[in-house]
Amino acid sequence: MTTVSIRIDETLVNAARSAAKSEFRTLQGQIEFWAKVGRAALDNPDLPASFIAESLMSMNEPADEATPFVPRSGTSA
Repeated sequence: MTTVSIRIDETLVNAARSAAKSEFRTLQGQIEFWAKVGRAALDNPDLPASFIAESLMSMNEPADEATPFVPRSGTSA
């Protein structure tokens, strides 16, 4: 992957560094994650940002650790 250098406000970098530590990401990974959430939020203004973030995180979950979806229905089989 090619990298580029950019200037980012120090306050944002410090916030990303703090969030990265709690989310077990690198600083670069945290800023990239926020950018992806922001882009998806702009593309889908009807979805809550928390839903978008959780969806992006679940997409990176290893398939063997994922919990299968079991629908709850109102009728018994």
